[in-house]
Amino acid sequence: MLATEELGGSEAGGNPVQSALAAGISTFVGAMVPVTPFFFLRDTTAVLVAATVSLIAHFLVGAAKSLFTLRKWWSAGLEMTAAGVIVGGATYVLGLVLKGSLG
Repeated sequence: MLATEELGGSEAGGNPVQSALAAGISTFVGAMVPVTPFFFLRDTTAVLVAATVSLIAHFLVGAAKSLFTLRKWWSAGLEMTAAGVIVGGATYVLGLVLKGSLG
């Protein structure tokens, strides 16, 4: 409400079906980025390529985010990349823990 008043927008929301489709498609595309290398590669090579592609994608999304914020493109890109490294590392460690406790 406050953002609407300050930025001079309207209170009426967009089309919920269009919003849901956009969210679903963008989530699908984003999820396919790290998965795609596994269609063509195997084992450690696939993991390394997936990690590299994911980090590049994180940086590009962060840099693109700077178009809507007041941050420098490289700063926003590095912030998003750091978030990807933290989340990826935590997920990897969680996988190791679960593998050890289940296997």
